[in-house]
Amino acid sequence: MRFIAEKKPAKIEDEESTDEQSGDDTKDSELSMHNSSRPVPLPVHKARQLLSSYTLAHNPNMNQLAIGMPVSVLPPLWVRCDGSDPEGTCWLGAEPIQASSNKVTGINFHVVSCKGPSAEKLSFANLEELKQIHKRRHHSSATMTKGFAQYDLFGSTTVENSIIESQSHVLVDFTWNTVDKILQKPPIASTATLNIQVESGDQKSPVYQLYKELDFLLVLAEGLKTGVTSWPEPVETRSAVELVQELLNDLKNKLDGVNNPIKIEAEDVKSDIAAVEQAVQSFSTERGDLDFTEQLWCRMRQSVNSYQDVVDCFALVIQSLKYGDVQPWIHRGSSSSLSRLIQQSYHGNMEAVSLVGLAPIRMLLEIGLDKMKKDYINCFIGQELATLNYLDYFISTSVDLQEQVHRVRKLHHMLEIVVCCSIFLSMGHDNLFPLTQSCLKYYKENTWNEKHVFQLPIRPSVVGSFYQNAHPNTWRVEIVSGHGPTEVKTLWQLSSRPPVDHVIFYMPDLLLESTVIADGSDETYFTALVTSSQVHFT
Repeated sequence: MRFIAEKKPAKIEDEESTDEQSGDDTKDSELSMHNSSRPVPLPVHKARQLLSSYTLAHNPNMNQLAIGMPVSVLPPLWVRCDGSDPEGTCWLGAEPIQASSNKVTGINFHVVSCKGPSAEKLSFANLEELKQIHKRRHHSSATMTKGFAQYDLFGSTTVENSIIESQSHVLVDFTWNTVDKILQKPPIASTATLNIQVESGDQKSPVYQLYKELDFLLVLAEGLKTGVTSWPEPVETRSAVELVQELLNDLKNKLDGVNNPIKIEAEDVKSDIAAVEQAVQSFSTERGDLDFTEQLWCRMRQSVNSYQDVVDCFALVIQSLKYGDVQPWIHRGSSSSLSRLIQQSYHGNMEAVSLVGLAPIRMLLEIGLDKMKKDYINCFIGQELATLNYLDYFISTSVDLQEQVHRVRKLHHMLEIVVCCSIFLSMGHDNLFPLTQSCLKYYKENTWNEKHVFQLPIRPSVVGSFYQNAHPNTWRVEIVSGHGPTEVKTLWQLSSRPPVDHVIFYMPDLLLESTVIADGSDETYFTALVTSSQVHFT
């Protein structure tokens, strides 16, 4: 826990009130620089006063505090500063040094100063200068250095046309000991960690077609829950009834239709799994075993655009089953109500079906769930990334339909992540397997969350071709001396984005907000210097 001190935001008043109170133009101008969502910093001199009071409150030697009781230890204090001093101070921090749980022996002070943006590398400090700053401040002779660099693998010039760069982020963090120079490339012995955040729905994604299928499944689930279905625009130009009738006619006309699944011709309705296979290439094993309900789902998914369409399509199917016109083949273990009717039709004792209310929507949702579960099983098991036991939680039918849809949505997000790393980063099975296991473990314990960042330790050589010729988003050196309670650090950082969100950085003819990357160039950086010092009470 820590205290964050900042200026209280100004209250927004109506225009008449604002017009009447125009006496302090300077103050109004200053406050207008900050919108309501941006933290408002304090002047540096005010921040120093706060730190001084904080320090006095911990000093046991102050007469005002001589009350015969131990000094209460407060959480660390950090004060947002406006950077108006020559050093560009953006943060001032203080934290107690404790000899025991209730005894304070001193205060650690921290200063964060920021400047930029600048593309002039000559203006950057060099490593020896930083070491000298540290030694003079802390009177230390022996120092060690630690390096950190972060690269955006979707932002480098070699991958400008990344298939998923617009909605997905894969960052790689490097850490290493012994820094040789500013902006040093991470050595091969560095520790590297991938930070993966993938969002579904990008049209350039290799699994976009499968995402669209899932999206329709979510529409049905929402309709089942609320009673109102927002039908998407159909992909097919022919009507749903026409396509379903064609499928039933094919079954009637094929003498071996009972033992062999009907193959859907490409010019009619493309199999969803075939579309995925075409995009993902070798990642997914093509399914050649689509049964009747899966083929029915493919046709209806791309053509129905009303509740009546669904009713009419299922009425055709049930009528054909009832009169024995067709005896379609289905997968063993299919759990949908339509599959149950098909099995009953084999023996000529079908139960009565009422296509009213939400029953048709539920029936369509069930066959879609059945198909999509098999698609994901096919992907993960086909690539030896998971076993059926590992996937059992996600394909279980022992929970209600809404929960089944939620779990299938998790499966799709995991597939997006794995395909991203397989296709884009060319990662092999030795990395994809632990990544998949990490995703499975997370989603067994957490709800669906596309903002979650999955981490994967890797060897630097795995992504060497991506970062060797790229500029880092962030590069940092840490200079350390002392050990334990006496350890002190000086930190110097370069970043392509402003390092703080409460200061507006200026360039000639360009105002840079905290959400803007410098001037669009990978070589333009902001700098931040973090120094520390200690005051001990005697």
